[in-house]
Amino acid sequence: MDHASVIGILLGVAAIMIGNMIDGGRIDTILQPTAALVVFGGTLGATLLSVPFRDMTKAAESFFRVFFYRGIDPEEIIRDVLRYAIMARRNGLIVLESEITRITNPLLAKALKLAVDGTSPAMLREIMQQENMTYEEERRKIARVYETAGGFAPTIGIIGAVLGLIHVMDNITDPSKLGTGIAIAFVATIYGVGSANLFLLPVSKKLINILHRDLAMREMILEAVLGIQSGMNPHYLEERLRVFVEHCG
Repeated sequence: MDHASVIGILLGVAAIMIGNMIDGGRIDTILQPTAALVVFGGTLGATLLSVPFRDMTKAAESFFRVFFYRGIDPEEIIRDVLRYAIMARRNGLIVLESEITRITNPLLAKALKLAVDGTSPAMLREIMQQENMTYEEERRKIARVYETAGGFAPTIGIIGAVLGLIHVMDNITDPSKLGTGIAIAFVATIYGVGSANLFLLPVSKKLINILHRDLAMREMILEAVLGIQSGMNPHYLEERLRVFVEHCG
């Protein structure tokens, strides 16, 4: 579990709730179903109109990565790669063919298979870099879904506020209904701005940060396999891969 993400969202919500109570407010005053329907429903509708449905479903699936992301351990990859490098230097690349089926990392398995099959280093690099570019674009599309929603939410909140004020004006002769209309007006703004800045935009940025770590790991794996293919000394290969460790963590 990513403790920073959990603490961050809890701290943000708690700060607003506690601040409201310190000023004498009650929690139930900012729990307005009508305002929530307008803001969250409107934001969802605007986002669906803006991005493909496929990206929406992938964004929903990727949400849990923000809180439960478990990256690949770079130290484990380095240990495995050095073992493969030693085996390849002693017995040739073909000896790694039996190891490929036991590799749990699909990218490492694919790159090693290409190397064992005799793919040239230039072609191997081109194939894997193209795969990395495709992966990056897919992940950026997912992050943009949350960024797009974060852009719409404050504006939809303003729409909710205006609707609340219209409700107030319609019932200006009935004092018993004024409080509800005013509450909806201001709470809708809080929902719009709050959801954008405490949830949607931070989730987008966190997914981008996770992407950067994934890309560093994928680049490290590519360099590792190219090093094995070229017969690089395992000691030098390890030093070369250590450069990526900080970015993968």
